[in-house]
Amino acid sequence: MTFPKQELIDALRETAQRLEDGAPYAWTHMGACNCGHLAQTLTALSAAEIHAIALEKEGDWHDQVIEHCPTSGLPMDYLITELLGQGLTRDNLAHLERLSDPEILRQLPVRERNLSFRVRADVVKYLRVMANYLEHRLAEELHRVTREGMVRSSVNMSVIV
Repeated sequence: MTFPKQELIDALRETAQRLEDGAPYAWTHMGACNCGHLAQTLTALSAAEIHAIALEKEGDWHDQVIEHCPTSGLPMDYLITELLGQGLTRDNLAHLERLSDPEILRQLPVRERNLSFRVRADVVKYLRVMANYLEHRLAEELHRVTREGMVRSSVNMSVIV
């Protein structure tokens, strides 16, 4: 995971809420699956638009993310590049499609880690846990940066005195 962004955290939560509220979900539809729903939130493209773009290449999201080429000129590679620009990595997207990121799953109690990537409720749970995890990482990073800045300031002040 690259440095988490608040916009990504908000998009994960918004996507989870839309799914929980009954947005059309179909793991076999490239625009209405796990990554497809997050892509809808982050890009404002419709499920149909994402699906049409995705069908220009072979494979599901997992396959297409692994084979991503930012210079291919294909709309799906452009879409994936847009998602990567939000702070995701190719691994994050591949794991999201299968609900399989070990770091995210470790945030759940052991008995709740066996998620099915085709079950809406499990996708909602995964998205929320991922958002919470990233929010925690963001807070830690901001705390670290602030602490380092304070240390540098005190060192600079001692040099001046």
